[in-house]
Amino acid sequence: MISRLGSIIAGVFRKTCPDPFVIAILLTLLTAGLCWALTDAGPQEVVDAFIGGGGMWNLLLFSMQMCLVLVTGHALASSPPVAWMVQALARQPGSAAQATALVALIAGACAVVNWGLGLIVGALMAREVGRAMAGKGIRVHYPLLAAAGYVGLMVWHGGMSGSAPLKVTAMSDLINILGPELAAQIEPMPLQTTIGSTMNIIITGGLVLGAPALFMLLHPKNQGEIETFTDFRVPTYIGEPALGSDDQDAQLHLDEPPASVPEWLERRPWLAGLFALFLVAALVQAVRMLPGIGSVDLNHINLIMLILGLAMHGSPARYVRAVDEAARGCGGIILQFPLYAGIMGMMSGTGLSALIATKMAGLADAQSLPLVTFFSASVVNLFVPSGGGQWAVQGPIVVKTAIDAGIEPSKMVMALAYGDQLTNMLQPFWALPLLAITGVRARDIVGYTAIVMIAAAVWIGVWLVVF
Repeated sequence: MISRLGSIIAGVFRKTCPDPFVIAILLTLLTAGLCWALTDAGPQEVVDAFIGGGGMWNLLLFSMQMCLVLVTGHALASSPPVAWMVQALARQPGSAAQATALVALIAGACAVVNWGLGLIVGALMAREVGRAMAGKGIRVHYPLLAAAGYVGLMVWHGGMSGSAPLKVTAMSDLINILGPELAAQIEPMPLQTTIGSTMNIIITGGLVLGAPALFMLLHPKNQGEIETFTDFRVPTYIGEPALGSDDQDAQLHLDEPPASVPEWLERRPWLAGLFALFLVAALVQAVRMLPGIGSVDLNHINLIMLILGLAMHGSPARYVRAVDEAARGCGGIILQFPLYAGIMGMMSGTGLSALIATKMAGLADAQSLPLVTFFSASVVNLFVPSGGGQWAVQGPIVVKTAIDAGIEPSKMVMALAYGDQLTNMLQPFWALPLLAITGVRARDIVGYTAIVMIAAAVWIGVWLVVF
């Protein structure tokens, strides 16, 4: 029954879901209309909020951080050691159900470490598992594999690259988002109280382990509904004929003697290793300056991913090539992020986000407030599909309501984080790199991810009430 429901919903989305850029345009226009209709802002004020200092260009620094998360995660995922593991794992499943479960498990587990790593490894796993199963003659529904590869974006905010938890570990970050007056009413929240809490370990662990089981049940039983890897035009994105193979070196002409001193330097493993060691020293120094390990932020995470990628690729030339390929996945982010920053600016500048959050909070008591925050954050994420961006928009309201209700702010931060990640299964913004790697369209996967999203909402909601 579950597999049939998945096929029906997937079919509906295939006929109705537009391109992600079109969705961004529609959301921009919808937000502008809501700001004009529900707040005191007039048309000119709405436009000013979209394009002004707190609008379209406000998140360029954060956008660069997000691109680096994606690029460094992708480069690490495409390194020979990680690529070898991806291909080795891809050959293991012996059935369609095992194949979908494996992709979902790997994507979720990697996303707990780093959302960019989870997204790219999930995409590569979906592609390579689809290829391997086609070679074995096992019919696996390729869009479902791609959907399973995206599931990491539903667990990432409870992991080590979670934007909101990482943005509350230092007082300077609290002041930047909350303002000095509100920030003075709380203490910085170390990761032990957010990502490392018992509540988060149960919720995130349950999502990582439960999603694969659900994807197994979603695989179509009707052979006529199955679209295999060979039914799609899968791009040669990271090096063919095999991911991480020696042919990549041939494409770089690394099998030929260097023609100049610069070429010789580009291929030296010792140069990459020496620079990686320098970066390790810089990382150690940066961490030593923190009040505690719980204060690690996105910049530290990106530095770690850069170090590992350099070390595993073995030379500057190989790493540069991996980064060049990874940067292709940033195209949608670069194009759409300013629109979502403008949406954030309109919601914040006109008071629409405060109005929505205040209305939602007014419907809840102290017991149900985390649950209401979770669902309101799920809605806001459709308009602001960025964990850090959503924290900037909704964070001050969440913290203020937590203080007023006598609730531990760290729990409310995680409630917002869970809401932000949940509706990624409907919002295709972060799926853009995965779509580029796998060759599927957003409308091919959203029906399946929507079902997984509903199950996850129930799981998260129950534990928010229990704790």
